[in-house]
Amino acid sequence: MWRLVPPKLGRLSRSLKLAALGSLLVLMVLHSPSLLASWQRNELADRRFLQLNKCPACFGTSWCRRFLNGQVVFEAWGRLRLLDFLNVKNVYFAQYGEPREGGRRRVVLKRLGSQRELAQLDQSICKRATGRPRCDLLQAMPRTEFARLNGDVRLLTPEAVEGWSDLVHCPSQRLLDRLVRRYAETKDSGSFLLRNLKDSERMQLLLTLAFNPEPLVLQSFPSDEGWPFAKYLGACGRTVAVNYVGEELWSYFNAPWERRVDLAWQLMEIAEQLTNNDFEFALYLLDVSFDNFAVGPRDGKVIIVDAENVLVADKRLIRQNKPENWDVWYESKFDDCDKEACLSFSKEILCARVTVDHNYYAVCQNLLSRHATWRGTSGGLLHDPPSEIAKDGRLEALLNECANPKKRYGRFQAAKELREYLAQLSNNVR
Repeated sequence: MWRLVPPKLGRLSRSLKLAALGSLLVLMVLHSPSLLASWQRNELADRRFLQLNKCPACFGTSWCRRFLNGQVVFEAWGRLRLLDFLNVKNVYFAQYGEPREGGRRRVVLKRLGSQRELAQLDQSICKRATGRPRCDLLQAMPRTEFARLNGDVRLLTPEAVEGWSDLVHCPSQRLLDRLVRRYAETKDSGSFLLRNLKDSERMQLLLTLAFNPEPLVLQSFPSDEGWPFAKYLGACGRTVAVNYVGEELWSYFNAPWERRVDLAWQLMEIAEQLTNNDFEFALYLLDVSFDNFAVGPRDGKVIIVDAENVLVADKRLIRQNKPENWDVWYESKFDDCDKEACLSFSKEILCARVTVDHNYYAVCQNLLSRHATWRGTSGGLLHDPPSEIAKDGRLEALLNECANPKKRYGRFQAAKELREYLAQLSNNVR
């Protein structure tokens, strides 16, 4: 008798899918003239689509020649504007080709915010400049805080931008000099002096820093120098182009054990690199989920592809200023919440301690251990280990101590041992 239930549910599911598909086809037919036009036209060569008209309330212009010359084109379904309502994050896939190189490569295009967030940005600029929700952004920008450093201002200082975003929650002069020196949306990059930037470039820099500093993270800590971030390519208007890395980490959740061990080891190495490096900048990941990492299809390398929520603390400055308890090791508190990818942290403490376990905690809790939950699953990337490893118990013990330590400073030691153990397992299975 119970065997009748699955077929009914299956037919109901298929019916719902067909109904949804039918509704979409009806909409497509109703919009067929504009649908055909959007399919045939390369909208990435359209100044208004790129929102180039909103500059300097934009993210840059360094890639405009490539866009406007038609060197960047949407992939397949990305051409259909009718489907934009499904693309909440405003992230697109495209193909880019240089005439001299021949062939094309895949790139990722980002607007750095949802349509609603971008509209709120426009309204905010207009209200600050004119008191009205709508205005000419070109005329309004010089009347906002984004123009406060225009003119003969020598440096971008902490007092000017502190707290504007996670990147500059507690900025040092050394960090800000690095941001300006490596700013890619100017022809005169390489100098930390603001006066070498045009006023429009300064406003673009500050707006990016406040709205979504991801491009500045990618520029300041580039992949070419070994940092685990996607490569920044350029911007035009409110569209930013970054290198396509590969499938998101989530697609490897059920990969063979050998592959998952290697990915887990890389994630722990990333946590270590961002915490302890020769530059003495600690980059703390405040948003850690399976969607924020991707894996290269050829080299299998794990890369961070969403760097909006990265807090940078300057360890040199902390040692110099010696705030209260600056040299006391800080242990992040385990948070067994009922939501996906949640973390517990204090930005103020991250900014005031030299030795912090936050990145180990974030990776272990949200990606590797049994506490990791994502898209209705649990068990973490290292779920269902081979019987001999499960029986040994060492892996489970290290993951538990890394995510939810029982000993004082237990996470620091567990993270170190876990990195070594995963490296050992990875070598054994290759």
